Amino acid sequence: MNYNNLAKSYNELHKEEQLNKLRIIKNHIDIKKSDRLLDVGCGTGISFGLFNCNCYGIDPSKELVKQYNGEAKITIAEAESIPYPDNFFDIIISVTAMHNFEDIKKAIEEIRRVGKDKFAFSVLKNSKNYFEIRELLENNFKIKKIIEERKDLVFII
Repeated sequence: MNYNNLAKSYNELHKEEQLNKLRIIKNHIDIKKSDRLLDVGCGTGISFGLFNCNCYGIDPSKELVKQYNGEAKITIAEAESIPYPDNFFDIIISVTAMHNFEDIKKAIEEIRRVGKDKFAFSVLKNSKNYFEIRELLENNFKIKKIIEERKDLVFII
């Protein structure tokens, strides 16, 4: 999907829905002020206002990223090639983005590479590649909890 075309109306269309998933994540992960958090597929930066830590984001859509005007460090990048060193992030989240990744397996390998041990992902239940994503998550992470949300499943790792 080309999010550049939806950028100006993205928050109006999806902000409340995304905030609900982010609150679920926040309530299930212990976050310290000194932690570095990466949001993979951060879009307009909706997540950054919820987390009181050092926030980073990557997203391939220049137009979505332009909508953000806060202090988080956002980079235009694909999930399959995260421009950070190994084990750099204490926490990695990705909210309703994995089904858009070009190569989901490679993206998950990259997320594991740059992350330490706290991860949370929401996955669209009706995505055409939902079962592929779920299997990759189950094969690559020790899932602590799965929370059913209206449109997504939230995987806490």
